[in-house]
Amino acid sequence: MPVPYSKILDHHGLVAGFCHSLGFADIIDKALGGAAPERKISCGQLVTAMVLNGLGFTGRTLHMYSEYFRNKPVDRLIGEGVLPEHINDDALGRCLDSLYEYGVSNLYQQLGEAVVTKLGLATEALHLDSTSFHYDGQATEDDEPRHIRIARGYSRDHRPELNQVILNLICENQSGIPVYMKPASGNSNDMEGFKQIVKAHIGSLKAAQASRYLVADAALYVKETIEDLDAQGQLFITRVPQTLKEAKALIKQAPTLMFTPISQGYEGVSYDSEYGGVKQKWLLIRSEQAYKREQHNLNKRMLKAGEQARKDFKLLGQQRFACAQDAQTALIKWQDKQAVCNVNAQVTEVAVYASAGRPKLGELPTRIEYQITGNLYTPLASRQSALEQLGLFIIATNDVSEGLDMASLLSSYKAQQNVEKGFRFLKSPDFLTSAIYLKKPERIEALLMVMTCCLMVYAGLEHQIRTTLVEKNCYFPSMKYKPEQRPTARWVFQCFEGIAVIYLPDKTALVANLETRNQTIIDCLGEKYQKIYS
Repeated sequence: MPVPYSKILDHHGLVAGFCHSLGFADIIDKALGGAAPERKISCGQLVTAMVLNGLGFTGRTLHMYSEYFRNKPVDRLIGEGVLPEHINDDALGRCLDSLYEYGVSNLYQQLGEAVVTKLGLATEALHLDSTSFHYDGQATEDDEPRHIRIARGYSRDHRPELNQVILNLICENQSGIPVYMKPASGNSNDMEGFKQIVKAHIGSLKAAQASRYLVADAALYVKETIEDLDAQGQLFITRVPQTLKEAKALIKQAPTLMFTPISQGYEGVSYDSEYGGVKQKWLLIRSEQAYKREQHNLNKRMLKAGEQARKDFKLLGQQRFACAQDAQTALIKWQDKQAVCNVNAQVTEVAVYASAGRPKLGELPTRIEYQITGNLYTPLASRQSALEQLGLFIIATNDVSEGLDMASLLSSYKAQQNVEKGFRFLKSPDFLTSAIYLKKPERIEALLMVMTCCLMVYAGLEHQIRTTLVEKNCYFPSMKYKPEQRPTARWVFQCFEGIAVIYLPDKTALVANLETRNQTIIDCLGEKYQKIYS
């Protein structure tokens, strides 16, 4: 006699409902030419399965799925007729290969445009940034230009001994949803990577998203890149590298400038620049929080710099020079490199005799050499000057109109944290993608796209939950059981734990353990979600 059995639904219905309402699988299948008739599951459905697994927060690797879906109601989540055994390694491998062959950046851009359109987001600004994911396998030896290279490079994870790959993201400014992604080789440079993205893709993104500003960190501020942006009519907001001569000069003038309060903890002063032949407005900002943080480290940095100066001067004092002019030149070069220490130095003559040891009475030296001696000191003015330059940074924009005030400029730049928030999500222990275990660079590129799709669905669903709660004047209990309208998606997911589908012998399906707070979210989100949880 048949017995009832159950399948775990949890929060997966929310993720699946968002994908269904977006037409996620249909967009992918249309781009890739549809599913092959002999296959039981389409590539779009497989990507949906990967997103469901990625947002399952189970601690499993992103490419091990068959076992994962055995206790899930796959027909509700992915589609009628789909079985767990259809989601196998062979099917997933072919899917990743198909994504790569089409072009992961182009395909993802279509998905990004769809989600922004569905949510009705007005993208005032796009934010560009990059991060690295370490790879425990071997570096790629070939120089095939079609795909990325797995190699060592600057590691954001502080794991320089490991090979890695780079992920560049462009996110919209309201909810941090990625609208564009591009994988890059592990040894690629952000400045070069941003330059290529600006040349090849900013025009199409600007047309699709109707964004006003492109916001990025100092890696964007390269002469050629800002020239390209200005030529395309793209307004930018970016941080100015403090290594530029013009930036150094402006920061040195800070004690003599009249700063204006911008917002709590920030004050600034405007400055006109034409760096790279582009008319710009620079905003020199002093941050109270950054000042306190940097002041705390100032003594440590000065002690470290002083100790290094002492060692360098000791080595300099051990050198011998053929003439006093050479010694004086070497001393000047040493002084030019010192940011903290000065020296009371003199060049002294050193007699050199023909043989070692004490010279004989009346013996004349064979030659005269010159040596540097002296005492190091740190002038109080050095510390005062360093204090005056703490907490300062410069933001640049080519929007020189009167409509962009200092507060708006600072606020737009600070929204860059949305991209960094997304990177933290991708690297969280629950998501388990700080390391990648696939071998083929082509499939790694495709996996990076799947990871970005997970972030897109997570951020998009969170935005939709918050928006609909406000629109329908509904509330969801917080962790402290107080009503709120801005819950995180992670907290909502936790509140859906324990929901299951029970299948009775007469093939009736019942959803169990559904609480009032769960029903509030489902009712707000709409029909597709109600169907999954009905």
